Amino acid sequence: MEQNFKKRFIEWRDIDEAVERLALNIEASKKKIGAIRGIARGGLIPAVLLSHRLGIPYLEEDDYVEDYILIVDDICDTGKTLEEYDEYELILIATLHYKNSAIIEPDFWWRLASPNEWIVYPWERKDSKTIADYAAKGE
Repeated sequence: MEQNFKKRFIEWRDIDEAVERLALNIEASKKKIGAIRGIARGGLIPAVLLSHRLGIPYLEEDDYVEDYILIVDDICDTGKTLEEYDEYELILIATLHYKNSAIIEPDFWWRLASPNEWIVYPWERKDSKTIADYAAKGE
C-alpha cells in the first residue's frame, strides 16, 4: 500500500525551540551525560547545537566515556536507524521529532509527527524526496 506523505517544513526558529526544550528535559532527567554524538546526516546539526547548549563534548569517534552518551537524530521515523543504540544501557536517544509508529521511542523528543508527514528541516533541500519517492525508485 502506497502512502502519500505531506511535507512539513521546519524553520530555524523551530529548531531553536526544539533544542531548548530538549536541553531542559535532558537537564531535568538528572542523567549524567559525558558526550553527545549525532547520527549522520540529519542528527549532526541538532547534536552540535545540543552539545553547545548543554556544555557537553561532541563525540566524533566511538571513544569510551564513563557516563551516558546521548545519541541525537533529527527524527525517529521507523526507528530502524536508532534501534541498534536502544540496546545499550549507557546510551540515551534524543530526536527532534518522533513518530509513535516507530519500533522504538527515544528517551527525549521534542514533537510528535504524524505517520504521513515528511519533515523537511532547514538544513535540507526544500525539494527533498519523501521515503515514498525513494521506494518507488528502489533506493
